[in-house]
Amino acid sequence: MSFASQNFAPEIVRALDECGYEKMTPIQQKAIPAARRGEDILANAQTGTGKTAAFSLPIIQRIADQPKPRKGFSTRALVLAPTRELAEQIARNISDYSQFLDLKVLAVFGGKKMSSQEKQLEAGVDILVATPGRLLEHIELGNVSMANLEFLVFDEADRMLDMGFVGDIRTIMSGIQGHPQTMLFSATFSGMMNKLAGEILQKPKRISVTPENSTAETVAHVVYPVDEDRKRELLSELIGKKNWQQVLVFVNYKETANTLVQELKLDGIKAVICHGDKAQSARRRALEEFTTGKARVMVATEVAARGLDIQGLPHVVNYDMPFLAEDYVHRIGRTGRAGQQGHAVSFVSREEELTLLQVEKIIKQRIRRVILEGYEPAKRDALIEKLNTKASYRDRKSRTNNPDQSAAERRMRLQRAIRNRNSAPKTLKK
Repeated sequence: MSFASQNFAPEIVRALDECGYEKMTPIQQKAIPAARRGEDILANAQTGTGKTAAFSLPIIQRIADQPKPRKGFSTRALVLAPTRELAEQIARNISDYSQFLDLKVLAVFGGKKMSSQEKQLEAGVDILVATPGRLLEHIELGNVSMANLEFLVFDEADRMLDMGFVGDIRTIMSGIQGHPQTMLFSATFSGMMNKLAGEILQKPKRISVTPENSTAETVAHVVYPVDEDRKRELLSELIGKKNWQQVLVFVNYKETANTLVQELKLDGIKAVICHGDKAQSARRRALEEFTTGKARVMVATEVAARGLDIQGLPHVVNYDMPFLAEDYVHRIGRTGRAGQQGHAVSFVSREEELTLLQVEKIIKQRIRRVILEGYEPAKRDALIEKLNTKASYRDRKSRTNNPDQSAAERRMRLQRAIRNRNSAPKTLKK
């Protein structure tokens, strides 16, 4: 199905042609007609499925059909995203889709001066993309009014809950008058997510292009069992022997990221780093070097990599298994996007076997194990048998986030659990 078949304005069709868009993706085919009818939407869609166009194109068309003068400190559409990287990416995409129309699109997020954002908000915007924390700051200062809001979108809503934004979301919602058309997009669903959807949506059209909490069919999964102290050697060997040219590597700690990048460079592998201690400008430079091929590897922590959109990324490596098994879906969602083939590789030490079982339960498939000669883990067979046969281990539920806790409290709880599990140094920070 083509975009032209949806009766979009010629300016939008022309912009999509400029972007190289031809056929609609499954989420676009299902969401766009419902959004054009003004329905609230609850959509289950992985990253890389084309959901930005799915929610933004109908909004752009409706604004173009009903032009109104911009009012100071006001917006007609609001898109909430969990991270600055994702907010910036969404705003860039919407600007591309509306490049031949008189629409003003603005992204506001932390790391940029409030004063410059305030000046742009003063003139009024048509579509505002924001992270919850920075939006609340502007609302408290009177820089953003919700009085004329017509459209509201939550993108990667599950990540916002994971990051402790549920309180911010409810505060934002309490200041919205009436009921703008609301669309909520999420890759995974939980009890808390369903509760939030019930609070903010009215008779939503439910859309799902993949089973809940599943991974893209275009991604091949593989696990390499390996002792913790051999992971770095294994990574270098796989990159060299398999000639991987572009690899996004996830670790759990900033300290691990710093050390790993230095070790890879000693092995002659150009690597860059992306974590919360790095300035936004440094993270952008790292991403540019990685996407342009100047660096073969980017090592990132969970928080820093949320929202990254890397076209055609072939390999994602879980150097550390995630603290929360549900985060596996988000990590490997960086590859296998837009119908392209991708590879999700996980290094699993003896201490991480339980997390692996929880991941397999979530994605409803067993991941192929490959034991590389020379990297056989010690004393693993007895543990595997215990995990699979003893009910207390086999049926143990994955750790989940408590939405009533702050992000800082949740980090502390997770860090304590990890330290107790594998005696990690107390100074480590996620």
